[in-house]
Amino acid sequence: MKIDIQDHKLVPKHEIMTEEEISDEFSDVDYDFKDLPKIKSNDPVVKAIGAEPGNVLRITRDSETAGVFVTYRIVED
Repeated sequence: MKIDIQDHKLVPKHEIMTEEEISDEFSDVDYDFKDLPKIKSNDPVVKAIGAEPGNVLRITRDSETAGVFVTYRIVED
């Protein structure tokens, strides 16, 4: 029996962003998206969604205080 890690209630939603989404999201910030916090390419969720080094991930969590909290990570080796 194989378990899908993305179905676990403690694992937030991870999505690979397109070039257009990256451009839209980071066009008006004063830092380069390449300076985002890193996530390793061997992370179980990264492997499950097929992300590769250089991909930017949007991670969406439900939060009791903020409602929905979105953060970003760049995949590295």
